[in-house]
Amino acid sequence: MQTSKKGNRKMKVLETGNGARAMKGGGLDPQRVSFDKIPIIDLEPMFTGDESARQKLAQELRKACTEVGFLYIKNHHVPKDVIDATFGVAETYFAESDDVKMENHVSKSKNNRGYAALLEENTDPTARGDLHESYDIALDVPADDPDVKAGKVLYGPNQWPAGKPEFRKALETYHAEMLTLSGRLLHAFALALDLEETYFDQLVGKPLATLRVLHYPPQFGEIDDRQIGIGAHSDYECFTILAQKEGISALQVLNASGEWIAADPIPGCFVVNVGDQMARWTNDLFASTVHRAVNRSGKERYSIPFFFGPNYDALIEVLPSCIDEDHPAKYPPITSGEYVNGRFMATFAHYAAQNEANADTAV
Repeated sequence: MQTSKKGNRKMKVLETGNGARAMKGGGLDPQRVSFDKIPIIDLEPMFTGDESARQKLAQELRKACTEVGFLYIKNHHVPKDVIDATFGVAETYFAESDDVKMENHVSKSKNNRGYAALLEENTDPTARGDLHESYDIALDVPADDPDVKAGKVLYGPNQWPAGKPEFRKALETYHAEMLTLSGRLLHAFALALDLEETYFDQLVGKPLATLRVLHYPPQFGEIDDRQIGIGAHSDYECFTILAQKEGISALQVLNASGEWIAADPIPGCFVVNVGDQMARWTNDLFASTVHRAVNRSGKERYSIPFFFGPNYDALIEVLPSCIDEDHPAKYPPITSGEYVNGRFMATFAHYAAQNEANADTAV
């Protein structure tokens, strides 16, 4: 992997209160590089390591996030059988007839939970729809919860296919494992930003945490760049944790030179990428890198992304460790829910129509 000459600079820090240390000198300048591979980071220190080991990991994470915005993590402590079970039920579910899958279409949920068919999502506004189908769940919040009653539309109950308890069990188990892993990762991100390890904890008690299982049919022959598995985009939340089935190449990441670099599956590893909210928090120090998926493998592709963001009302505001006199805040504060809801409105036609209908009937 190529490195930036600036990457070896030592960063001076200054205590600023609120558990943060503001970095001076070149430490706040993004250092994007024309990478040709994705770095691999060992997450074990966040489970068993001492302070020294965690600080070393934090430095590696900071380098990956400022230069690339993508990384693999190993030793993540998510059991392989949990991952395998989720892939298994996803393959079985997507093999069902369209009529069966449409019984749980997302239009039947007020909270963007359930099934979406081919071409119903369009992540790239210049394209003609994404060639995948999906099933989404998120934090399961009862319909009588005060936040749901208050109209915070990204909170709510999941919907589930009738007569498929193994599908529900696998996805709920996977979601729980991802919440635990996300907590460890968020601590690592805090350390990488010269914050107290628990800095973000108060903001993620009720996170906007979405689990999605995806099926991409293969594409053959000449491919129209405006209609691929998933169009070029960045993710909306703090970070994404992605599981890919081994042996199938599809995910591509855009480097600083405008080249698409493969992020193929690596046994025992997840792919992690920075999302838009983390980029806003860090004043674009950490890169929310554009990526896409093109399934030319000749095989059916399945993947499991988990999108982790803070509470609906959490304020996404540039962190004190990411601003100084030479680096003023680029972004106005916005709540997590407002940001993600706006992005969903632009991406999902059914979601935009549903929100317009809700607005029309509101009193």
